[in-house]
Amino acid sequence: MKTNKTDKGFTLVELLIVIVILGILATVTVFAVQGITDQGKTSTCAADKKTYEVAVEAYWAKNGFYPVNEAALVPGFLRAVSTNYSVGTSNGVITLDANPPAGCTA
Repeated sequence: MKTNKTDKGFTLVELLIVIVILGILATVTVFAVQGITDQGKTSTCAADKKTYEVAVEAYWAKNGFYPVNEAALVPGFLRAVSTNYSVGTSNGVITLDANPPAGCTA
């Protein structure tokens, strides 16, 4: 009597190896994307800061005085108020918010 054994499916060891490989790939991808996200936030903050500086100077050139807050810059000089920085004046000196969110520098 001869028995025919046909393999159908994967062994437990084969499945575990595939799961480990997928875990390693997922870990590498997460760390790679995190670096890109941090770089994007830094670039956004730098662009927002420069945009605010230009808008404040344009406001001063048009009106002869600096804006009291960022709301005075919308809609004539800015499309919308930034979530990264705010504008204020102290003793006639224009300032950007000294406590911007993480990733932004004042």
